[in-house]
Amino acid sequence: MKTKLVKGIMAPLVAVFALVTMVAPTASGQGTIGGSLQGTWEMRITLTDCAGHVIRSFPSLVEFTAGGTVVESNAGTPQALKTPGEGVWSLVSDHTYAFRFKFFTFDTQNIFTGWTIIAGTTTVNPTGDTNAGSATVKVYNTSGVLLVSLCASTAGTRFKL
Repeated sequence: MKTKLVKGIMAPLVAVFALVTMVAPTASGQGTIGGSLQGTWEMRITLTDCAGHVIRSFPSLVEFTAGGTVVESNAGTPQALKTPGEGVWSLVSDHTYAFRFKFFTFDTQNIFTGWTIIAGTTTVNPTGDTNAGSATVKVYNTSGVLLVSLCASTAGTRFKL
């Protein structure tokens, strides 16, 4: 009788602990399986003139959230002169993802000067610790006229606890 009671209590507890073990890592964003883009990444962005001449390189922090949204902030432009980048991402194939985001720009008098749209792809390594890719950078004025097109290479490492 006692053994039957213990088994009756233990079976549901074992099932609950197994479920918690599987769900908890993904809920925190830290236990994603290798190759997944979801999470926060410390990125190094290198801007070029699309002919291979480096313009500048700077750090960026990019968050790829569940559901396919992107939030980006970088040290390439002072934060007082731009909004955070906001956009979308999706799986293209295997460990390769497409992304696109936009931020608004301002001058030193806080007057709206236009926006920038960045679109590209990145591939996450099989362990899920690094990614690398390329992007186009298009800068527009307030009327939507394209002012300049640039290219960028990206390389990142997962930001972890």
